[in-house]
Amino acid sequence: MTADPSAARPGRPPWSAIPGPVSLAKTAGGGRTPGERGPWLRSGLSYALLGPAFVAAIAYVDPGNFATNVQAGAAFGPLLLWVLLSANVVAMLLQYLSAKLGVATGMSLPQLCRVRYRTPVVWGLWAQAEAIVVMTDLAEVVGGAIALQLLFGLPLWLGGLVVGAASLAVMPMRGRGQRRFEVLMAGCLACLLGLFLRQVLGTGSPVATAAGGLLPRLSGAESLVLAGGIVGATVMPHVIYLHSALTSDRYSLSLAPGSLETGGGPPGDRDRPLRRRLLRHVRADVLIAMGLAGAVNVALLVSAATLFHPGAPEAAQSLGAAHDAYGRLVGPGAALVFALALLVSGLAGTSVGMYAGEVVMGGFLGRRIPLILRRVLTMAPALAILASGASPTAALVISQVVLSFGIPFALFPLIALTRDPAVMGRWVNRPATTYGGWAVSLVVVGLNAALLVSLLGG
Repeated sequence: MTADPSAARPGRPPWSAIPGPVSLAKTAGGGRTPGERGPWLRSGLSYALLGPAFVAAIAYVDPGNFATNVQAGAAFGPLLLWVLLSANVVAMLLQYLSAKLGVATGMSLPQLCRVRYRTPVVWGLWAQAEAIVVMTDLAEVVGGAIALQLLFGLPLWLGGLVVGAASLAVMPMRGRGQRRFEVLMAGCLACLLGLFLRQVLGTGSPVATAAGGLLPRLSGAESLVLAGGIVGATVMPHVIYLHSALTSDRYSLSLAPGSLETGGGPPGDRDRPLRRRLLRHVRADVLIAMGLAGAVNVALLVSAATLFHPGAPEAAQSLGAAHDAYGRLVGPGAALVFALALLVSGLAGTSVGMYAGEVVMGGFLGRRIPLILRRVLTMAPALAILASGASPTAALVISQVVLSFGIPFALFPLIALTRDPAVMGRWVNRPATTYGGWAVSLVVVGLNAALLVSLLGG
C-alpha cells in the first residue's frame, strides 16, 4: 500500500490548510492558465468540458439494471415505467450535487469526508464503500460472464476471468488522460442506446406500450418491491463518490494572480464567473449523459413489456431466460443484440467500478494499492460464486442487497456537505435543493429497505 500523493492525512484543518485544487489548464488539455481563458470558456456549451457524467452514467445501465428492467417489463408490462423515469430524475439530481461538490471545492466526496469527519467515522465509511465497490464489481463481472456464455458458450468462471482481464486492459487508458477514458465510456453508452433502440423498433407498438406506463400507480406488494428494486439499481453509491472526483480533476481551478476574486474561504468562493460557467457545463453534462442512460433503461423496459407481457413471463426469471425469449419471439438477431448489450454493460461497468475503488481508498485513507492487486481482490468474490455453480441471478440479487445498505452512507454526507456554506461557499445549495435532496434520499432509502425486507423474508 502506498500513500496517495493527492493529499496528506489532514485532521480538521481550516480551509486555508486544505491543498488547493488543480489548475484549470488540465481541463482544456492544453497549457492555459486561469488567466488565459480560451474560447471553450468564453463561448457557450463546449464538448471539451463534457465527459465526467458519461463515466458515471455507465453505472446506470449495468447488468443489475438489465435484470430489474426486464423483470419489470415481463411481469407488469409498462406499469412501472413512471418509476423508472422518476428514478432517472433522482439520479440526475444526485449526480449533479456530486459533480457540483467537486467543482466548488476541488476535492472529492471521500476527501471531504476525511477532512470533515473524525477518524473512526472515516474508516467506517471507507470499509462500507469498499464493500459497495466489491458488490458492484460482482454484478458487472457476473453480467459480463453471462453474456459471454450466451454468445460463445464459455463457462461462467472463464467468462468472469475474461471480463476481469479486459477491464484491467482498459485502465491504462485512463493513466494517459482522463479524457480518453471518458470518450470510451461515452462510446459504450452510445452503443447500448443504439442496440436497444433497435430492439424497441422491432417490437411492434412501443409508443402505445410506453404511454400506458406514464400514470403513477402500482399493482400489489410485488410491484412495490420491484419498484424499490428499480430505484435501488438506479442509485449507485460508488459513482456518487466517483463523480465528485472526476469533476474535481477536470473542472477545478487554482487561484492565480489577477483572479476575479481573492480572499479567504473555501476554494469555491474564488473566480466566481468561471465557476458559474463551469457549473452550467456540469448541468449540461449530467442532463445529456443521464438522459441517454435513462433512454437505454426505458428502451429495455418497453421492449420487455411489449414482447414478454403477458405472453412470456418466464423472461423475468433470469437474464438467460430473457435472451431465450428474445430469440424465440423476435429471432436470433434480437437475442444477439441483447447478449452484446449485456457484454458491453458488464465490461464498461467493471472498468468504472475499478476507477471508483481507487477514488474511495485514495479519498478516505489517502492510500493506494497496485491496480492488479485491486483487480484480484474485487473480482475474487464474483469468480468464487461463478466457479461454485451458484445461480448467477441469485448473485445479482445479493449484490443489490448489499448496495442497498450503502446508499445512505453516500447520500447523507453528500447532502450535508453541499448544504454547508463552510464547504461550498457561494455555491451552497439553495434551500429547495437541500430539501429535495433530503426528500429523495429518504424515499430511496425507504424503498431499498422495503426491498431488503422482502428479499430476506422470502
